[in-house]
Amino acid sequence: MKHSKLFATIAAAAMTTTLFGGVACQAAEHFDKMTLEFVPSKDADVIIAGTANLPDLVKAEMANLGYEIDEVDITVGTNYDATGEAMAAGTIDLGWLPGGTYALFSDDTEVLLTATRAGLSNDSTNPADWNGDENATQKNGPQVTYYRSLIYATPSEYGKQLAEKVNNGEELTWEDLDGANWAVQKTSSSAGYIYPTMWLMENYDGKKISDLTNVTTLDSGYGTAFSYAAAESVDIIVCYADGRNDYEESWQLATDTQDSTGKQGMGRSESIWNEMNVIGVTEGIYNDTVAISKSSPFYTDELKAAIQDCFINIIETEEGKAIFDVYSHAGYAKAVDSDYDGARAAIEAVR
Repeated sequence: MKHSKLFATIAAAAMTTTLFGGVACQAAEHFDKMTLEFVPSKDADVIIAGTANLPDLVKAEMANLGYEIDEVDITVGTNYDATGEAMAAGTIDLGWLPGGTYALFSDDTEVLLTATRAGLSNDSTNPADWNGDENATQKNGPQVTYYRSLIYATPSEYGKQLAEKVNNGEELTWEDLDGANWAVQKTSSSAGYIYPTMWLMENYDGKKISDLTNVTTLDSGYGTAFSYAAAESVDIIVCYADGRNDYEESWQLATDTQDSTGKQGMGRSESIWNEMNVIGVTEGIYNDTVAISKSSPFYTDELKAAIQDCFINIIETEEGKAIFDVYSHAGYAKAVDSDYDGARAAIEAVR
């Protein structure tokens, strides 16, 4: 009997410790759903395919950190502003926003992480240094927290004329640029609008994209820009500096086929490095963010810290690296709002 009572006392104490002991033994905080949204800086179907395993990784990692989530839903915004607006409205919890888009919506969102990426083999500010197969960029540089936007002349007849001048060391005039048909992204896009506008302002007496005569604004991302370029429908596009890397394979595939990542072939016969010539190089752009909606149920100090740890831990795994390679993200670093004061200054300058 004495042994039985002693065993019962020990068992009760053990149960109490299990139920009410340290943090590791407490019941996980429960959430029905977490919503994640990516901006369409790559083709939406490529992003969805590339991040297919991310929900399971997020649920598992958040469970390790003490938070149980039944469902993690991933979507791609129709454009950059749409993702910012959805976060401002509280319908999206976490968004992968470029710096410019974050700065525009930072009253309603808060940055948690900044992406790091492998720098390119080329970081020259001379556009001619980027052109031709011999200058094809490699993603083998050191880890960096910035990237550049490039202004590209397409293989249209007029685009070739612009490229020839630049590759011969001649300066383009405002009249040269104003005579071209441009394709740009929405006004909150860092690489697709804001920094190309600043490049124009710095080099052409304060003139902006809005001063150009022929501009098409694209809602559907950079894949559309490259398809317009391949079709010679426009003379100039603007895109992040490793854009040609991302469309190199699909550029020369037949239009009824897809490349290894699901991008539609563009039917060109020459390499993208010879046909898409850089005619302008912007200043460095602070890297993309992972931001949280201030209306999200996850917007608490404890959960924000857990989400930071969650994605830092995920991207350090081989599977996580493969997932975020769709955005050229190689790592994540904890960030604060003031990191994007430069992006706010850029937006104000563009305005």
